[in-house]
Amino acid sequence: MGNAVMSANDAIYGGLAECYITIGARRYNFMSMTNFESKWEVNITDVAILGKVGMGHKAAGGKGTWSGTAHYNQSIFRKMADEYQKTGRMPYFEIQVSNEDPGSSAGRQTITHHDCLCDSFILAKFEAGEEIMDEEISGTFESWDMPEQFSELNGY
Repeated sequence: MGNAVMSANDAIYGGLAECYITIGARRYNFMSMTNFESKWEVNITDVAILGKVGMGHKAAGGKGTWSGTAHYNQSIFRKMADEYQKTGRMPYFEIQVSNEDPGSSAGRQTITHHDCLCDSFILAKFEAGEEIMDEEISGTFESWDMPEQFSELNGY
């Protein structure tokens, strides 16, 4: 019996992703995004153990961060920055990302990031001679859910 090999068709084509941002009661199809990545970093604490030379390790909390690039053609985040600088209230929001490639057997995965904040804002910009302007955006989130997950591929 040979090793199981993933079919090339089961790789996920990223250009078919969906990204939605919900601020209060308003949900935006954030189609301006050209790339996105979120991470959940686990805080690992050293644990001294009597009778053992090496340290043990224990998970002790975590932190969510996200980043991405968007076309510079929307003001959603600038409106948040404006509200914050005028009122001192920074709006929390949700980011929902779904990946699904109809050519893949993996199916669909959705991650919803809760209590998101931006950590910086591009207010205005220009680039003489450039055809298309983009902006880098990033921030944090406090928790996440996975209401849909990829199917297990043959071989797992």
